[in-house]
Amino acid sequence: MGKFVIGDIHSSLKALEQVLERAAIGMEDHLIFLGDYVDGWSHAFETVEFLIALGESHNCTFLRGNHDELCREWMLTGEENPQWLAHGGEATKISYLTVEKGKWDRHLEFYSSLENTYLDDDKRLYLHAGYTNLKGIAYEYFEQLFYWDRTLWELAKAIDPSLSPGDDAFPKRLTHYQEIFIGHTPLSKTGHAVPQKKANVWNLDTGAAFKGALTIMNVDTKEFWQSDPVYTLYPGERGRN
Repeated sequence: MGKFVIGDIHSSLKALEQVLERAAIGMEDHLIFLGDYVDGWSHAFETVEFLIALGESHNCTFLRGNHDELCREWMLTGEENPQWLAHGGEATKISYLTVEKGKWDRHLEFYSSLENTYLDDDKRLYLHAGYTNLKGIAYEYFEQLFYWDRTLWELAKAIDPSLSPGDDAFPKRLTHYQEIFIGHTPLSKTGHAVPQKKANVWNLDTGAAFKGALTIMNVDTKEFWQSDPVYTLYPGERGRN
């Protein structure tokens, strides 16, 4: 049995199917999705349909991304956030409006059921974006930071590589977890990227919404597999480019 973490999908169902096949995922494996299932390519509705079915057949943990929450808000209220539309939401809106609204109900249940964080038995933390409280996630004041924050990755990149968690200068908020896995901040918008580790933080957003690929990683071995560049799977579409 393996444990695998998957980066930001952004409606790239074709890429998701590729990485699951390339990693030879089996029924006994645990799949941890870091959020942002929609907003980007044309398969928003189909991607969520696929994930719902996958969750019924496999051991899956689905985390909440900021784009998932923006999509949910539109589905509930009908209000079109201009920022959401400009950053992939337009393709998601079109995808959902091609199906009857009666089929939205279980998608809304899916979005509502998403978790903000997941902590495994080895003190490895998984969340979409980050957190700010020095004492860790249990003390965070605003849960929206779990899927909106960018300071965690910025902090990790700024740490002197020679420092370790036992050093006084090592940031306290990172010391509560063995490793932290996030997405949210693309490692590249213009080309190929691979997962990066800074301090004890792994970033799995390899730019699937832009010119990059979707990534799945074995949490224990750090072996990873990637899809083809997603834009090549959706010729004629812009994604978030």
